[in-house]
Amino acid sequence: MPLEIVTIPCLKDNYAYLIHNSETGETALVDIPEAAPIEAVLAQKGWTLTDILITHHHWDHIDGLEALSVGKARIIGAKADAHRLPPLTLAVEDNSVLTICGESVQILDVSGHTIGHIAFYFRKTGTIFTADSLMVMGCGRLFEGSPEMMLGSMEKFAKMPDTTLLYSGHEYTAHNANFALTVDPENTALITRITEISAARDAGLPTIPSTLGQERATNPFLRYEDAHIRATLNLQEASNVEVFAELRTRRNGF
Repeated sequence: MPLEIVTIPCLKDNYAYLIHNSETGETALVDIPEAAPIEAVLAQKGWTLTDILITHHHWDHIDGLEALSVGKARIIGAKADAHRLPPLTLAVEDNSVLTICGESVQILDVSGHTIGHIAFYFRKTGTIFTADSLMVMGCGRLFEGSPEMMLGSMEKFAKMPDTTLLYSGHEYTAHNANFALTVDPENTALITRITEISAARDAGLPTIPSTLGQERATNPFLRYEDAHIRATLNLQEASNVEVFAELRTRRNGF
């Protein structure tokens, strides 16, 4: 039976995610922006947390933990970031593999937004929780890492199947898509997707998850080799990291 995933809006534009295996009764939580919305869903569903998965140390991904009733849930986060995270039950590293909700989960170091940022890849169900690394239609601002580092993280995502479901940490999709149009204005897939995104937001629906296939077709931060984007940036002969860095610089000011 596939895992059930519930998207929980938190704070102004954050998302937390509950992952539930109805056969085993296990429930995992990805990030904890605030406790109340998460506890409301747990109570409604009658679920008990067994694992809490922390992607990185920023306050809007961990601040709800102190108020959350965690019981005996394992708290899992990056060993490299442990000094800035709440106390961990399990500290993990790049390519660690562990079992969560009855499924094998690979840990990916996707540093760039922060150093020690990790993603959780549920291979069997083809789902990845990326928080503020690869985001739907964008990528996280480089607060700590370099363009080279973040490009390396993007390259990890680029190797995954098109059908992989992408769950990122914020509802930034519409703004990200509008930026994408400035550097990729003739991309018909992007133009169609912007219409779909607008319809979803007008209906009060999340734009997440996306698929990596959709991201490859429309997200400029996975399209740094595209000739049309390079021409728009006047960087036809530049390296991938130079193009990526220019995209991120332009997005910072958008």
